[in-house]
Amino acid sequence: MSREAPAARSEFKAWRRFTTRWGDNDAYGHVNNIIFYQWFDSAVNGWLVDQGLLDIQAGDPIAVVAETRCAYHAPLEFPQDVEVGLAVAQLGRSSVRYRIGVFAVGMEQAAAQGEFVHVLVDRATRRPVDVPNNWRSALEAIS
Repeated sequence: MSREAPAARSEFKAWRRFTTRWGDNDAYGHVNNIIFYQWFDSAVNGWLVDQGLLDIQAGDPIAVVAETRCAYHAPLEFPQDVEVGLAVAQLGRSSVRYRIGVFAVGMEQAAAQGEFVHVLVDRATRRPVDVPNNWRSALEAIS
């Protein structure tokens, strides 16, 4: 299996900053893999909320996670600020595949990168729905 090269900062369009916490480190002294997935989730959903697309309490549609993956290239640790970059890799009828890169502040290559797939569903039925036009426009802007 060939190893994916670290993503470059220039590959991402939207950004969120996070600060590592004391409890993020694992027994080996680096940020545990579960924290990267928390950053993925927070970066994507935070961006959707900021764009006025996702209303967590009452909005319709909602976005549910169908798939995630992450490749790790360099350790991060406490205390450290990290920047999470976001871009849309693929926009389908009812789904969106995001590319995500996690960077130490000032670094040009990702410490980790992955993908995060949302499927848009009706809040009540949980059945897939077409990506609304306002969502599509915002998502295309970071493609």
